Amino acid sequence: MSSRRTTGLWCIVPAAGRGRRFGGETAKQHVLIGERSLLAWTLRALSASPQIAGIVLVVADGDEQWKNLASDLTNVKLRYAIGGEQRADSVLAGLAALPVSVAADDFVLIHDAARPCVKVEDIDALIQRASQFHGGLLAAPLRDTLKRADGDGRVLATEPRESRWRALTPQMFRRAALTQALFDARNAGVVVTDEAMAMERVGHRPLLVEGREDNIKVTTPADHQLAAFLLGQN
Repeated sequence: MSSRRTTGLWCIVPAAGRGRRFGGETAKQHVLIGERSLLAWTLRALSASPQIAGIVLVVADGDEQWKNLASDLTNVKLRYAIGGEQRADSVLAGLAALPVSVAADDFVLIHDAARPCVKVEDIDALIQRASQFHGGLLAAPLRDTLKRADGDGRVLATEPRESRWRALTPQMFRRAALTQALFDARNAGVVVTDEAMAMERVGHRPLLVEGREDNIKVTTPADHQLAAFLLGQN
């Protein structure tokens, strides 16, 4: 692998899950979209950014398929770590696997393995804007009418959509602060669904950086079809 990039941030990609909502015998991140796996598309999108110097790929114990991806990543350094049961466990493993050159106060990106359509310009915008604060995340403002349902699937109320955002990735925080926030959540028995939630728990207010709506997360077979269409437009 090339070491052309001497500056830039490291990105952690948690890819140890099975994607149970997606279904099938193959782990979601290894399902093909065209000639590449979903994970390969995601890593390719990240490596296209000159702001990213390296990637820590966090995989399930026994998953050897990541080794086939290294040859396609000529612009970034690649490390791997073994993940855990929860997303936070995998991100903590990725943080621990970062090179010693990544200092405690350095920013680190975290990106979903199932978001293959992220664009370089969004990554650049996040790094530029969130680095002026204590970190932040790509997000998209809610545009649809939002309903709250009861246990029978009937509408209880229409919720205001003003000031409501959908959290996307990458998310970006300082290495030590994020590590401590994730440990604090684990010790409190709180399962965090993204890194921003962990930072919010300890008093931070991450910056929301508006990103493209097509930075979708592949969760269902329908999402897979949409991602295939979007990637085919590039």
